Amino acid sequence: NKPFSAINCDAIQNTMLESELFGYEAGAFTSAERRKPGLMEVADGGILFLDEISSMSLDIQAKLLRAIEAQSFRRVGGTNLIKVDVQIVAASNRDLPKMIRENQFREDLFYRLNIVDLNMAP
Repeated sequence: NKPFSAINCDAIQNTMLESELFGYEAGAFTSAERRKPGLMEVADGGILFLDEISSMSLDIQAKLLRAIEAQSFRRVGGTNLIKVDVQIVAASNRDLPKMIRENQFREDLFYRLNIVDLNMAP
Protein backbone atom coordinates (compact mmCIF):
# COMPACT_ATOMS: atom_id res chain seq x y z
CA ASN A 1 0.00 0.00 0.00
CA LYS A 2 3.00 2.30 -0.28
CA PRO A 3 3.24 4.83 -3.11
CA PHE A 4 4.94 3.84 -6.35
CA SER A 5 5.91 6.27 -9.10
CA ALA A 6 7.75 5.52 -12.32
CA ILE A 7 9.25 7.50 -15.17
CA ASN A 8 11.08 6.54 -18.33
CA CYS A 9 13.93 9.05 -18.42
CA ASP A 10 14.51 8.32 -22.11
CA ALA A 11 10.94 9.23 -23.05
CA ILE A 12 11.09 12.81 -21.78
CA GLN A 13 13.39 15.71 -22.60
CA ASN A 14 15.90 16.57 -19.89
CA THR A 15 14.47 20.10 -19.77
CA MET A 16 11.17 18.61 -18.54
CA LEU A 17 12.65 15.75 -16.51
CA GLU A 18 13.69 18.01 -13.63
CA SER A 19 10.13 19.36 -13.33
CA GLU A 20 8.71 15.83 -13.46
CA LEU A 21 11.07 14.54 -10.76
CA PHE A 22 11.04 17.49 -8.37
CA GLY A 23 7.86 19.33 -9.26
CA TYR A 24 7.55 23.07 -9.68
CA GLU A 25 6.04 26.15 -8.12
CA ALA A 26 3.50 28.41 -9.78
CA GLY A 27 5.32 30.87 -12.02
CA ALA A 28 8.52 28.79 -12.20
CA PHE A 29 8.24 28.95 -15.99
CA THR A 30 5.79 30.27 -18.57
CA SER A 31 3.21 27.47 -18.45
CA ALA A 32 3.49 26.85 -14.69
CA GLU A 33 0.17 28.34 -13.62
CA ARG A 34 -0.01 26.40 -10.36
CA ARG A 35 2.18 24.28 -8.13
CA LYS A 36 2.74 20.68 -9.18
CA PRO A 37 4.34 18.05 -6.95
CA GLY A 38 7.03 15.96 -8.59
CA LEU A 39 7.42 12.21 -8.61
CA MET A 40 9.86 12.32 -5.67
CA GLU A 41 7.14 13.92 -3.58
CA VAL A 42 4.38 11.66 -4.90
CA ALA A 43 6.49 8.58 -4.06
CA ASP A 44 7.26 9.79 -0.51
CA GLY A 45 7.20 6.77 1.79
CA GLY A 46 7.42 4.40 -1.17
CA ILE A 47 9.36 3.69 -4.35
CA LEU A 48 10.41 5.76 -7.34
CA PHE A 49 11.37 3.72 -10.41
CA LEU A 50 13.71 5.49 -12.83
CA ASP A 51 13.74 3.57 -16.09
CA GLU A 52 16.62 4.30 -18.48
CA ILE A 53 18.43 6.44 -15.92
CA SER A 54 21.37 6.52 -18.34
CA SER A 55 19.45 9.09 -20.42
CA MET A 56 19.47 11.59 -17.55
CA SER A 57 21.76 14.61 -18.00
CA LEU A 58 24.73 15.03 -15.66
CA ASP A 59 23.08 18.14 -14.20
CA ILE A 60 19.92 16.27 -13.24
CA GLN A 61 22.01 13.34 -12.00
CA ALA A 62 23.73 15.76 -9.60
CA LYS A 63 20.38 17.09 -8.36
CA LEU A 64 19.06 13.56 -7.90
CA LEU A 65 22.17 12.56 -5.95
CA ARG A 66 21.77 15.59 -3.68
CA ALA A 67 18.11 14.74 -3.10
CA ILE A 68 18.94 11.12 -2.26
CA GLU A 69 21.74 12.05 0.14
CA ALA A 70 19.87 14.88 1.87
CA GLN A 71 16.47 13.15 1.68
CA SER A 72 15.15 16.52 0.57
CA PHE A 73 14.91 18.81 -2.45
CA ARG A 74 13.40 22.04 -3.70
CA ARG A 75 10.78 22.23 -6.41
CA VAL A 76 11.78 24.09 -9.58
CA GLY A 77 11.29 27.77 -8.75
CA GLY A 78 10.87 26.98 -5.07
CA THR A 79 12.75 27.94 -1.93
CA ASN A 80 11.18 25.57 0.61
CA LEU A 81 13.00 22.34 1.34
CA ILE A 82 10.75 19.31 0.90
CA LYS A 83 11.69 16.27 2.99
CA VAL A 84 11.12 12.85 1.46
CA ASP A 85 11.73 9.21 2.31
CA VAL A 86 11.91 7.50 -1.07
CA GLN A 87 13.52 4.28 -2.19
CA ILE A 88 14.99 4.55 -5.68
CA VAL A 89 14.99 1.67 -8.14
CA ALA A 90 16.82 2.43 -11.37
CA ALA A 91 17.27 0.53 -14.61
CA SER A 92 19.29 0.97 -17.76
CA ASN A 93 20.02 -1.08 -20.84
CA ARG A 94 23.34 0.72 -21.29
CA ASP A 95 26.75 -0.08 -19.81
CA LEU A 96 26.88 2.37 -16.90
CA PRO A 97 30.51 1.60 -15.90
CA LYS A 98 31.52 2.41 -19.48
CA MET A 99 29.46 5.61 -19.34
CA ILE A 100 31.29 6.54 -16.12
CA ARG A 101 34.66 6.06 -17.83
CA GLU A 102 33.44 8.28 -20.68
CA ASN A 103 32.18 10.95 -18.21
CA GLN A 104 28.58 10.43 -19.30
CA PHE A 105 27.29 9.13 -15.96
CA ARG A 106 28.20 10.21 -12.43
CA GLU A 107 30.26 7.65 -10.55
CA ASP A 108 29.01 8.84 -7.15
CA LEU A 109 25.37 8.43 -8.22
CA PHE A 110 26.14 4.99 -9.65
CA TYR A 111 27.60 3.77 -6.36
CA ARG A 112 24.81 5.40 -4.34
CA LEU A 113 22.22 3.48 -6.39
CA ASN A 114 24.15 0.26 -7.03
CA ILE A 115 23.28 -1.53 -3.80
CA VAL A 116 21.71 -4.53 -5.51
CA ASP A 117 22.89 -5.13 -9.07
CA LEU A 118 20.75 -7.35 -11.27
CA ASN A 119 22.16 -8.12 -14.70
CA MET A 120 19.76 -9.69 -17.14
CA ALA A 121 20.61 -11.28 -20.47
CA PRO A 122 19.20 -9.46 -23.50
